[in-house]
Amino acid sequence: MKETHLPSGSIPALVTPMLADGAIDWTSFHALIDWHVEAGSNAIVVAGSTGESAMLTMDEHKRLIAEAVDHAADRIPIIADAGANATSEAIELTRAAQERGAIAAQALAATSDPAARDRER
Repeated sequence: MKETHLPSGSIPALVTPMLADGAIDWTSFHALIDWHVEAGSNAIVVAGSTGESAMLTMDEHKRLIAEAVDHAADRIPIIADAGANATSEAIELTRAAQERGAIAAQALAATSDPAARDRER
C-alpha cells in the first residue's frame, strides 16, 4: 500500500453495478466513483460485501480494484476489500490492491457456513 494516512469521515462501500447478463457495468461503476468525488466522500471501499464480492471471480475482483484506482486517478483514495474464504486468495487480493495503488486493504475473517455446519450434524 502507499504510505499515507488513512482517511476519516465519509467512506462509503460501493455497490458493483451489474448488467442483465451478470457482467460488471463499468460505465455505471465509473459514474459512482465520479459521484463520490463530486459529493466530497473522503475515500471509497470497492469489492466489499456491498460490492457483491462473493459473486465475483478473482479476475473480476482484481479488475474492479484496478478500475477503481485507475478511474479515481488520485482524486479519492481507494480502499480495496481483500476478504476471501481462502487465505491464499486474501493474500492474492491484498497484493493486487497494493500493486494497483489502493491506499489500504480490508479483510474480514472467513465466516462459517451455517448450512454446511448443519449438514455435518
